[in-house]
Amino acid sequence: MSQRALSFGYLSQAPERDLYFFALYRLLEAALLAALLFSPLRELIGGSAPPKLAALASVGYLVAATFLLLLGRVDGWRTGVTVLGVMVDIAVVALVCHALPAAATIAALLLTFNVATAALLLPRALGLALALLAGLALIGVEVWEVLHGRAGTEALSQPLAFTASYVAVAWLANQMGQRARASMALAEHRGSALSRQVELNELIIRRMRTGVLLVDEDGRIRLANEAALAALGAGATSLQGLLLREAAHPLSVRLAEWRRSGERNDSPLQIDPNQPDVLPRFVRPHPESGQTLVFLDDASLVSRRAETLTLSTLGRFAASLAHEVRNPLASISYAAQLLEETKLPPGDQRLVQIIVQQCRRTNTIIETVMGLARRERAVPEQLDLRRFVERFVREYTASLPLETDRIEAVTGKDAVTAVVDPRHLHQVLSTLVQNALNHGRLPGEPARVSLVAHFDGQPTLDVIDRGPGIPEATATQLFRPFFTTSEHGTGLGLYLSRELCLANQATLEYVAVPGGGSCFRIRLPGTHTLLPG
Repeated sequence: MSQRALSFGYLSQAPERDLYFFALYRLLEAALLAALLFSPLRELIGGSAPPKLAALASVGYLVAATFLLLLGRVDGWRTGVTVLGVMVDIAVVALVCHALPAAATIAALLLTFNVATAALLLPRALGLALALLAGLALIGVEVWEVLHGRAGTEALSQPLAFTASYVAVAWLANQMGQRARASMALAEHRGSALSRQVELNELIIRRMRTGVLLVDEDGRIRLANEAALAALGAGATSLQGLLLREAAHPLSVRLAEWRRSGERNDSPLQIDPNQPDVLPRFVRPHPESGQTLVFLDDASLVSRRAETLTLSTLGRFAASLAHEVRNPLASISYAAQLLEETKLPPGDQRLVQIIVQQCRRTNTIIETVMGLARRERAVPEQLDLRRFVERFVREYTASLPLETDRIEAVTGKDAVTAVVDPRHLHQVLSTLVQNALNHGRLPGEPARVSLVAHFDGQPTLDVIDRGPGIPEATATQLFRPFFTTSEHGTGLGLYLSRELCLANQATLEYVAVPGGGSCFRIRLPGTHTLLPG
């Protein structure tokens, strides 16, 4: 920004009261001049009656000062009014010096403030020009007096001194004004930036998923973001000013323990029965501060993050383990194939076939786990679910002796075509059928598992058992990783099955059977669905 633009910009944006006081000071000067001329105070300047020129100048100055005081309130005219006012000041002082030589020194001194104020508000060139004009006006008066024989040439020294003073004072005032304006602009810029930063910080804190509370040393809540209000069950109600023990008594107890011992308690805390448990953390903003920042983390979210980290580690471990298993598995499969080519009794030949089939099945499982660990894309194909289910049941019953248990394929006459990776679907069905055989039976009765392929708005495959069913509390956690009700289970079967379904744009859900039993339903994309590229 240029010096001229900065100066005029400051004058246009200067507080109204500053210009008002400057105009008020001018009116005070006019009033003092009138008092000196028309009151007993005129004895101070010697004389019983003021000259007509001085009287006219005094009255005119009083009227002009009043007019300038009113005109200065107009925003667009501030610069012009300031220049006009100083020129009026100079003209009046020149007239007073000419009419009342005894008051010339006082008038010239009073003009110093007007010149300095103008230089403070106006650009440097204009301020110095007015200062020089004031000095020239005094010099002109003295030259007039000398030419008319009323004063000697030595009288010119005083106006010359005043001229130098005016220019010097104007220069210094302008320098001070520049620095003041620069400091004001910098302060305004930094204040604006700080204000925006504060607003941004407030927005970030308000929108944080972690609840944030500021509690003072008396246990009163001073600040609370939206997540904290939700965690405390306060909804949109403000908690500011409330005691923490009234808003959340368990949290106040935990805070008191932390303040007393300084030890961190990482156990989840239930504040509101309708909200998830939270993990409170306490921090002092300053070592000597009595206030405490309380961070409320969603315990379920922390648990999910831990599960994600564990699954990531487990995925890498499973991929490494699967790679190591493939080598001995390949050797077993090769040896079984060699035995299959030899002449063996029918019973042994059947056992060799089972070994080969199970090696292939295990290899498929290994490839699926490795693909899931590497997040490989599915390779979907158009598949007739009816034929696929029938083939799956034949292979499964042939590879594993079921004794009294039974698996059946329920298919209609019409083809049910789906788009899915057959390897992934085989792995999912294997897991669901095995779970149904293990858990989907009534005490003392054999398991009855049905695989139903049908079209329900989209290709659908149901795995139904006739067991006792799954409690509602357990059903909500079935697909969580590591959740299991069996002592020998890992809790990953259903989780991996759902992940495989998601990789094929399919869904896997549990459906309770009204007459007893369980149903795991797979909804698959149909032929109208675009294949992933």
